[in-house]
Amino acid sequence: MNRFVLQVSYFATCSCLSDRQKFPSFFRTIPNDAFQVNAMIQILKHFGWTWAGLLISDDDYGVHAARSFHSDLGPASGGCLAYTEILPSGDNPAELRRIVDVMRKSTARVVIVFSNISRMIILMKEVVRQNVTGLQWMGSEAWTSVEVLQTPQFMPYLGGTLGISIRRGEMPGLRDFLLQIRPDLHHNNTEENSMVNQFWEHTFQCRFAPPPAGWVEAGGELCTGQEVIENVENELVDVSDLRPEYNVYKAVYALAYALDDMLQCEPGRGPFSNNTCAHLQRLEPWQLVYYLEKVNFTTTFGDQVSFDENGDALPIYDIMNWEWLPDGRTKVQRVGEVKRSAFKGEELTLDEDKIFWNFESKQPPRSVCSESCPPGTRMARKKGEPEYCFDCVPCSEGKISNTTDSMECTSCPEDFWSSPQRDHCVPKKTEYLFYHEPLGICLTITSLLGTFICVVVLGIFIHHHSTPIVRANNSELSFLLLVSLKLCFLCSLLFIGRPRLWTCQLRHAAFGISFVLCVSCILVKTMVVLAVFRASKPGGESSLKWFGAVQQRGTVLVLTSIQAAICTVWLVSASPMPHKNTQYHSNKIIYECAVGSTVGFAVLLGYIGLLAVISFLFAFLAKNLPDSFNEAKLITFSMLIFCAVWVAFVPAYISSPGKYADAVEVFAILASSFGLLVALFGPKCYIILLKPEQNTKKAIMGRCTTTHQS
Repeated sequence: MNRFVLQVSYFATCSCLSDRQKFPSFFRTIPNDAFQVNAMIQILKHFGWTWAGLLISDDDYGVHAARSFHSDLGPASGGCLAYTEILPSGDNPAELRRIVDVMRKSTARVVIVFSNISRMIILMKEVVRQNVTGLQWMGSEAWTSVEVLQTPQFMPYLGGTLGISIRRGEMPGLRDFLLQIRPDLHHNNTEENSMVNQFWEHTFQCRFAPPPAGWVEAGGELCTGQEVIENVENELVDVSDLRPEYNVYKAVYALAYALDDMLQCEPGRGPFSNNTCAHLQRLEPWQLVYYLEKVNFTTTFGDQVSFDENGDALPIYDIMNWEWLPDGRTKVQRVGEVKRSAFKGEELTLDEDKIFWNFESKQPPRSVCSESCPPGTRMARKKGEPEYCFDCVPCSEGKISNTTDSMECTSCPEDFWSSPQRDHCVPKKTEYLFYHEPLGICLTITSLLGTFICVVVLGIFIHHHSTPIVRANNSELSFLLLVSLKLCFLCSLLFIGRPRLWTCQLRHAAFGISFVLCVSCILVKTMVVLAVFRASKPGGESSLKWFGAVQQRGTVLVLTSIQAAICTVWLVSASPMPHKNTQYHSNKIIYECAVGSTVGFAVLLGYIGLLAVISFLFAFLAKNLPDSFNEAKLITFSMLIFCAVWVAFVPAYISSPGKYADAVEVFAILASSFGLLVALFGPKCYIILLKPEQNTKKAIMGRCTTTHQS
């Protein structure tokens, strides 16, 4: 411990001196360079400068600063270094040209320089030679307040510089003390008085006789020592901008407070071994270190002074700005401060209205590797480059980003989709066969028209039920066939509109039963035609006996009941359900009815097809039989239309997406229904309404006779 040399520095800033293992008795009142770096990082972050260049000197001052920048500046602090260059110590034009060329080509608009004044001057000469403008300079305290750079040659480039400067302070009574100093004419040989005499002769342009040793002054009046110094204004009596001196002031007061605290120690209650106190006459440096570590006071200027575990005082810096005035003069003004307090942590204060920006816009420049990614895009890092260099990639469909500089795009909820700008989610478009769209309107009108025609035809047949043409064509089956056709037309309406549970369950059941009822009636009518022909042959009367009205009704009922049973099993085992389909279009919700059981749907259609084929075969066999009204031919033609429609339906239905599948099914229902209605009842209505003279028993019998004779 006796080897300790206690030091309280006012000007040594190297971060290396904060190593307590190497320098256990070193204290300082000037902030270390690590805090200066941190202050610069806070300024970068304040103005959104995420991309900056760094120039350093190749000494401890620059190297330690570079280490701090590389460790502290990154994504967490909001920035990256575009380049780090070491300024050459000697005359090296080629290296300077290379460095300035790097600065000129870089997209970084902010340049931080951690260097002494001599290397800064050499650098600026090359900057002027290459005419590199449009840069925002940021300086360390080593050159921020140096006037030699504030010249008309450099200011077009360095104007607007933001720099870190040692804290300016005031020392009460210093100016009064300086103004009281007078030369002692009787003690010229003392070192102190010699300095005062030299100052006096320089200030008042006079000389003492004989002149002090080492002072050369030719001519001029003799100094009296009574000259009025209060009227003098020069740097030696100017106390308005004390910076290193203010740190000296704090260092002296820190020692004074430490000594005062030590002298207040009461014997037997001291901090050292056996509760002893330190004595001024035999003071050990390590004892004073103990008291210095506990110093805590506030200067008259309002700054708190205390030392941390590394011997560093609470740091504070002024932030300076170089203003280039229109008349060519330079003004270095204080625009803020950065400090660390014991309670609030680090604080940056900037008066942006006072800052001079050396740009046409008079606004802070942008210094980023890549411009911000707007909403609707995400940042994609460029391979091999720092994190702040990225491309803006648009979000893919179904994903959005609603903030600037998003790292990822987020997926929209299930029932939502991304907007065209990819910056917010919008409800997905819904698609089904709407009643109010043109296709839905056409199908609805067609369905209602078919129903209306069925009602009209039924009315015609009822009104003319006693006429020969109605009676000759099995009026009861004709009435039942018209009712079933009307149901077929109406069931098509269940396929229009948004699918619900009840419509999904009812639409196919109603469709299947209605068509089976219709085809069953046609099948029975065909069988009746065959039975009548057989009865007309000798010995064939028994065929009509076994296929009378009761048997006809029973056959229709049994055939329809089979379809009803198929539908019941289907609905109970795997009922059709409403389904939101997103397979065809990701940005749409297609509401459709899932058939539930494909087998059930296939059996339903297959049963209808089986009956239709049987009816067609029976009718085809009976088409050449003698019949006054060619009923078998009409049935054959109607069933041919029916089968053709439904054979074409299957591939069209399978290949049609969404609502178009429903439209295809409705079209098949309507087309087959109209085919049956027109083919079976068109000719009869024509005779009833337009050729009533043919609607007589005589005409019918005459036709039969003609047919038999031919």
